[in-house]
Amino acid sequence: MKTGLYVIIFLIINFGALALSSWLMDNGPQTGWYQNLNKAPWTPPGWVFGAAWTTIMLCFSIYMAILLKIHPHQKVVILFLIQLVLNVGWNYLFFNQHLVVLSLVCIALLTIIIFKFLFDFKTIMLAKQLLVLPYFIWLCIATSLNAYILIYN
Repeated sequence: MKTGLYVIIFLIINFGALALSSWLMDNGPQTGWYQNLNKAPWTPPGWVFGAAWTTIMLCFSIYMAILLKIHPHQKVVILFLIQLVLNVGWNYLFFNQHLVVLSLVCIALLTIIIFKFLFDFKTIMLAKQLLVLPYFIWLCIATSLNAYILIYN
């Protein structure tokens, strides 16, 4: 399969997951529950989240397309599916159900999965490995935000 087709497939899957996540969080950031939380001083403004996730999913879709093209193994698909479930699940757990502890576990596991992408395939992907770096950095920030909310609320 051509890399361009893989990119399109992953764009559809990844942005579809973002749409599902948005729907599952049920206006979470605008709810009184979230607005009244004691949030970390480094919490970015709301518009940053949309810009960040758009960039992350563009880069991650390209990354996945290239990775599967040069390394079409079941491990890659399994890791991708796990991250997909964890990514979508976090929004539901945190914003919809207000399960701060469980959402922290979820995002920590997601961060570990993306860490695995970052380091398990570095010899295969070389410089293209940088495409997954924004995802990992953002998850480190998001994990710290979730942890702050758990500790200070």
